[in-house]
Amino acid sequence: MTDKKIVAFFPEASFGAALNCVGIAQKIQDFGHEAVFLCDAGFVGTFEAYGFKEYPITMSPEFSDEELEDFWTNFITRHLPHFRLSPREQLSTYVLPLWEAIVDSAIIAEPHLKKQLAAIKPDVVCIDNVILFPSATQAGCPWVRIVSCAETEIPDSAIPPLISGMTLDQSEQYEEFHKIYADTVEPAHKRFNSFLKKIGLPEYEAGQFFGPSPTLNLLLYTQALRYERKVPLNPTLYQFLEGCVRDEGLFEIPEFPAHNDKPVVYISFGSLGAADVALFERMIRLFSTLPYRFMMNAGSYKDSYRYVPDNVHIDYWYPQPSVVKQADLFIHHGGNNSVHEALYFGVPSIVMPYCWDGHDNATRMKETGVGVHMDRYEWRDGEMIDTIEKLISNKSLRKKLKNISVTMQAEDGCSKAAKSILSLANVDTSDK
Repeated sequence: MTDKKIVAFFPEASFGAALNCVGIAQKIQDFGHEAVFLCDAGFVGTFEAYGFKEYPITMSPEFSDEELEDFWTNFITRHLPHFRLSPREQLSTYVLPLWEAIVDSAIIAEPHLKKQLAAIKPDVVCIDNVILFPSATQAGCPWVRIVSCAETEIPDSAIPPLISGMTLDQSEQYEEFHKIYADTVEPAHKRFNSFLKKIGLPEYEAGQFFGPSPTLNLLLYTQALRYERKVPLNPTLYQFLEGCVRDEGLFEIPEFPAHNDKPVVYISFGSLGAADVALFERMIRLFSTLPYRFMMNAGSYKDSYRYVPDNVHIDYWYPQPSVVKQADLFIHHGGNNSVHEALYFGVPSIVMPYCWDGHDNATRMKETGVGVHMDRYEWRDGEMIDTIEKLISNKSLRKKLKNISVTMQAEDGCSKAAKSILSLANVDTSDK
């Protein structure tokens, strides 16, 4: 029997990265080894709920729980108007402030992360983040970079720039966007490079905050969405996983007072998007007129809704993979987990992005014909109704999505990732 190995996961403080890592960690444990989580203090309890041991990391100024909640509530409220802007306009209004906060987190986390890793003594460290956390790559063991954002996070001159939302037909504009992006985020980038220099590490090129692992890099992106690169990624260093869908167990669709035998439409815009109560209210008013069942993930804003029609069910949280598996349509923000869960279960998507790689994923789903990209705000009721009806009844699209689903499920990205990670700890999983 192989000695039990310890794999430490360090996802960024977002549910997309966190839950992506959960899927892989579940397989690590299925193979008889231990997965633990280093996590932002605000995420304490998230991984414990799945049975994993947690090691909290201080990544923000010393706030009380109430102060921390107020900080993020104010951050979201302040930036909600910016979700109406184009990706280029968001660079100065949203992206730069976000990078400033991310740089703060990396600097603040460094001593705490170093201490926790010394206590864990992991055999492998897996980092799902957009910025370098030095101690996580210097724990005396192999480290893996997990890319749970769009493939555009790994740059190439032939593919659109990260968070640009550009198409392949706009290639002549890529260089310009790269320059505007680098110029805009320069204050945060300069501050981060000063931090790296202070601790004796090399600085990053303009606009870059993280680089590849020299050992192994795992990307969620499915073949159905993948780009043709000018410089192909080295398959020994980069592996595509066809998604990493975690196991949430069985979920029974709730009873609806109206249209209880009709198709199910699931709506989730992530933790940030749930703050857009006005958008949800508009959708609810329209949904009340349609012959379908709608399940809406409202996050902590659930109690903001006083009018909930009989064909709409709202909750703080749903076990998303278990719901998507049973849905006939998924309306989401283009987060990489949502994109791949929809494709994994062969469910059509309406993608309504508002920030970060959601712009890239929405464009790519439209470009490859596996989803509809709809503006988050500039849509008409008739347009939404027609799109819902067409996607639910489109047999040729469902056949295409079914084929993608079969390929993705056969690949079993979570198991593939777990085996590759364990191989770095000299575990032979060839018979598993």
